[in-house]
This record gives sequence, structure tokens and C-alpha cells, in this order.
Amino acid sequence: MGEMGKMAAAVGSVATLAAEPGEDAFRKLFRFYRQSRPGTVDLGGVIDFSVAHAARGTGPGAHKVVKSHLNVSSVSDHDAYRAGLQPVSKWRAYGLQGYPGFIFIPNPFLPGYQWHWVKQCLKLYSQKPNVCNLDKHMTTEETQDLWEQSKEFLRYKEVNKRRPRSLLEKLRWVTLGYHYNWDNKKYSADHYTPFPSDLAFLSEQVAAACGFQGFRAEAGILNYYRLDSTLGIHVDKSELDHSKPLLSFSFGQSAIFLLGGLKRDEAPTPMFMHSGDIMVMSGFSRLLNHAVPRVLPSLEGESLPCCLETPLPADLPRDSVVEPCSVEDWQVCASYLKTARVNMTVRQVLAIGQDFPLELMEENKRDITTEGSCHLDDENSQVK
Repeated sequence: MGEMGKMAAAVGSVATLAAEPGEDAFRKLFRFYRQSRPGTVDLGGVIDFSVAHAARGTGPGAHKVVKSHLNVSSVSDHDAYRAGLQPVSKWRAYGLQGYPGFIFIPNPFLPGYQWHWVKQCLKLYSQKPNVCNLDKHMTTEETQDLWEQSKEFLRYKEVNKRRPRSLLEKLRWVTLGYHYNWDNKKYSADHYTPFPSDLAFLSEQVAAACGFQGFRAEAGILNYYRLDSTLGIHVDKSELDHSKPLLSFSFGQSAIFLLGGLKRDEAPTPMFMHSGDIMVMSGFSRLLNHAVPRVLPSLEGESLPCCLETPLPADLPRDSVVEPCSVEDWQVCASYLKTARVNMTVRQVLAIGQDFPLELMEENKRDITTEGSCHLDDENSQVK
């Protein structure tokens, strides 16, 4: 079946899905892709920026795809290298008609360098004093070092299929910098821990390449997806300065991302997010509805994406923010990622010289462990 045939079949499949009472256009497509079958015509209408024909104007949704121009001179090749990125001149970047400010950069990482960022998400960023979903039901001592408590479970995961899930496998979200309060959906000055310097540097380079020099990485939300996880339909509007972009970095198994409009009655555009892909939402696209209805299991069974098979080079630049990754550490990361996906979103919360309103400070003076769960849902959970 040709590309147009696949797309027509996919549209036909969506059309035959009966709408639920009061269901909006976004929710209907969310439900369709949540139930979709990988490797079938169900995914025929999903844009894949990683393949060349998307840039040539053929393939699913390609009529919407446009090339985005990057600010090549704003990031030196050496600074890109320090963050584990290819020179910006070698990146491919795309946008979508009707979504000004949306930029999609298919995997710009140097071979092997994703290893560092995966390891940081699992081993370092999950540690205290950062906040995670497990804090609500466990003591600080119990969640002190999730990596150490989980690594042996994960290293021998395939040998012992019936073992209980490790704490890392129960991890759903971690917050960095200004910690997002899931109850009141706000940030505050007195709920802050230092933002990781390596992730801040990576984010600054990507933001500068997209035309946002001076971007400050002040808050991060890391989402840890299992194969049955979804991210509900939402808008990221809690930051006090919406003129700065939201950056999204994906690692591990592929997923379907839905980018909608300002209202949920606008049907969203579906696209694949593969390991290493970066998305930037800015300008008009900064406050659009979006969601992740499906994490896609590898068609080859439990396996890693090809881009994660290449090891991190041992010879790193002296001033690199990327650190070596041992074989033992990568065994744990690889075992985890064979059935999982990790996403890092980075935001600037405040404009230069801006402070939090006083009422926000008072509202947030309570125990951080009483916060509710985020909108990353597992199977059988209601999508918000």
C-alpha cells in the first residue's frame, strides 16, 4: 500500500470509531491512538520526522511539514559537542503549517551521547533533594537512592520475570529546580532545589539554536513512561513567562505525540517521537493542547532503538558536561529502556527580574509530600 493509501486507511479507521457522548475532537483521536495497533494502518496518518520523505513533502501529514531555520551561529560547534550534540549546521529542523513556533528536531545527538542523559534521568536526577511521585507514599529514607535499590533487580530483569517491580519501575515523575505543585498547578520561590547544571547547559544550547538566546532552565519535569502509560490532554501554562519556549527531550521507546489547538474541539496532529528527538513549543504553539496517548513497543520484541546501541565514547572533551557511563550502569539503563520511555521537559518560569506573587508564596507553604499525582497515567487510569 502506498503512502497515500496508508493515510486514507488511517483516516477511515478514525472515522469508524464511534464518538462517546460529549466527546471532543481531541479526545476522540486520543482514544483512537490509545487503542492503536503498532505495525498496522492505524498509524498510517502519523507524521514521522525521522524519515527523509517528510521533508520532501510526501508521506503522512507531510503537506503540513515545513523546514525550520535554526540560528547556526548562536551555538559554537564546541559548545554543541560539550552537550553531546552534533554541530547545529548538521541538525534537521521542521515545523508544521498552522502551528507557528513549533519546532521538531529529529535526534541531533552525537552517537552514544544519549547514554549520558538516560543515565542522569535514572541515576542522578531521581535522587533527593529532587521531588518524585513516590514521596507521597514513602519516607525520605525509603526514596533516598532509587538507583541503588533498583539496579540489581533491573540487571537481572529478564532472568526473573516474576519479581516485584523495582522502585525505578514505579517512578512516574521527578521535578527539578522550581518544583511543580500538582495540586494547585503552580510554582513557588520556597519550593526550589538547584537545577542540574548539565541539563541547563544542554537546554541553553538548544534554545539558542532555535532563536532564544538567554534562555534560563529553571524548572524541569521528567516523565517516566511504561508501555501502558499515557500523558493526558493538557496545556503547560503554569510558568509565569510564556514568551520563553518549552523544551522536550525524548529517550527510549517511541511514542505518539498529539499536538492540538487552543481548544479541544480542534483535531490534533499526530507525530512520532523517537529516541533523541527534541521538540520546542514557543510563541503561538507554547499554549496549545497536547498529549501522549501511546508508547509503542518495539516490533522486534524487547529491544533498544538502534541509536542507543552505540556506546558513549570513552574520550570525552575535557570541558564536556557529559560524563562517562560504565558498562554496568548502561546494563541497568538498557534493561529499563527496553520497555520504557523517558521524557525531560525544561522551562523558564520567570522573566528576567520577575518575582513570584506574594499570594503564591503563602499558598505553597505546606509539606511538599502532600502533593497529588501528575497527569502521567498508567493503563486503567482516567486521562485528565
